[in-house]
Amino acid sequence: MSSLKVPSAILIMVFFLMMSCKEKVMSKNEIMTEKQITFNAKSHALDNNDNFSPDGHFLCYDTRYMVFNTNLANSKSVEKVAIASGEETVLWQPKSVSGENAAPGVAAVSYHPTENKVVFIHGPKLEEVDVRGYYDIRNRNGAIVSADGRREFSIADLRDVATDRPTTPGAQRGGTHRHEYSKNGERIGFTYDDFLQQDYDRTIGYMENNINAPEGFSHYFAVLLKPVKKGESKPGEIEKAFGDSWVDSLGSKRAFIGKVRAENGVDYETSLFVADISSSVDITSAYSGDANTYPEPPKGIIIKRLTHSINDDGIVRGAYSGKQIAYLSKDEKGILQVFIIPVDGSDMVNDTKKRPIQVTNYTADASNVRWHPSDEWLFSISDGKVYASYVGSTDDFGKSIMLTPDNLNREALVVSPDGKMLAYNVNMPHASESRIIDGKQNNEYKQIFILELLDTLAL
Repeated sequence: MSSLKVPSAILIMVFFLMMSCKEKVMSKNEIMTEKQITFNAKSHALDNNDNFSPDGHFLCYDTRYMVFNTNLANSKSVEKVAIASGEETVLWQPKSVSGENAAPGVAAVSYHPTENKVVFIHGPKLEEVDVRGYYDIRNRNGAIVSADGRREFSIADLRDVATDRPTTPGAQRGGTHRHEYSKNGERIGFTYDDFLQQDYDRTIGYMENNINAPEGFSHYFAVLLKPVKKGESKPGEIEKAFGDSWVDSLGSKRAFIGKVRAENGVDYETSLFVADISSSVDITSAYSGDANTYPEPPKGIIIKRLTHSINDDGIVRGAYSGKQIAYLSKDEKGILQVFIIPVDGSDMVNDTKKRPIQVTNYTADASNVRWHPSDEWLFSISDGKVYASYVGSTDDFGKSIMLTPDNLNREALVVSPDGKMLAYNVNMPHASESRIIDGKQNNEYKQIFILELLDTLAL
């Protein structure tokens, strides 16, 4: 763990922020600036993805909650906004239909870490609806489109739900979701819901560009974990995997929350796990399944259990070094707090350096945990406010700064590549525009705010 590098003047500032937060709040613009960058009557949903462009100049978002209801099926476009000017650009807006059943549904967009393109959910095209049906969690793909406005578009993963033969090798048979590039851009992780075997709950998977990918598609699909059928697990077995994210820059470890059968054989626990995908793993060794068989992961995937908690939660996040994982879990009062654990750690070992450590002590649930690139700070949201918590040394470990102390309710927190800017959503009322959502008139729209960090974190 890196040593403390915060200048003494900053530590004094931190001390007074913590001891007299109300007084410091009155002059917060001396150390940080919060700014709203979108204003029009449109939803700009960040969805807690990788929304910053590689150069940090743009944020990508989708336009959910604009038509009929709040289902992603009715999200019409993925777009980007220039942070400096507020100019918005549509990246992809296919022909679509709206309603209780809708298509195609495009949402949950993330930037590639080094290239000017984005990946996102894409449901069935209108010409496919007669065969595939409407958008559903088990009826969607990962799509990639250029972020320069030229709309160079492709579907990454083949969806094959044939029942008269084995599934095409490298194809999925349901829906991929919340696509996330590894930091080296080589792999895309996601959650997955199978259409052919619906007795299985959600799991996690990955895909990579491969010469053996199904013809006409760029990526080869595989699950990382075959869960046990719903309700049939034995103690210690995983029935559901979710909340996943890459741990290291190479995409060789993906952490997730697993729903596990408890030792009593009746109850369930939600605990932290890591899937190890070493460089020797051949994704084409995965079995894609058939009408009666659930897909199998590639040979050599190792699943490790790090905690034996009953209530770990949230989207887990790996440190930039790949050495630690941040996640949420309930404290003794039942409040979700931020915890960290070494990637090779466990709550069952005697070595205290390998055990989980509670970082925050909030009075309301934590959410949206994110690392600063230095790995010395964690950002999170509690009670609508953004906090920075120090995790860089023993002496100052867990000290937190409230960065946004007013009454706005912030969500979907993301951090710029250089760590100098945060972005998040706030539902804001529009003075003159509204629409009907879920049968009710609604004039609130998800707007994007940024928080420029000046000297607060000694950047």
